[in-house]
Amino acid sequence: MIEIYGLKNCDTCRKALKALPNAELRDVRADGVSADLLAQAFAKFGEKLLNTRSTTWRGLKETERAKPPLELIAEHPALMKRPLIKAGDTLFLGWTAQTQAEIEAL
Repeated sequence: MIEIYGLKNCDTCRKALKALPNAELRDVRADGVSADLLAQAFAKFGEKLLNTRSTTWRGLKETERAKPPLELIAEHPALMKRPLIKAGDTLFLGWTAQTQAEIEAL
């Protein structure tokens, strides 16, 4: 089972979902992301998990931006870089050619 964590109106998430027809999209705004999964993703990807190019990020005050990344993502799920893909026990971040190749190899 492949789970794609992202936003239903995100073009990149839609591309990943189209390429992975057996995957299930979990909308991070509507469904959220478990604290355990966020912790695993942060342990693997570190600061890359936080999307500092997003509209949500630009709307934050400097004091809010100073919070720990996991706290920010918990408060503002759209700040998570998308898509976060869980294929079995393996996590992938973003929809790059490398991610696509690695998922196909599973």
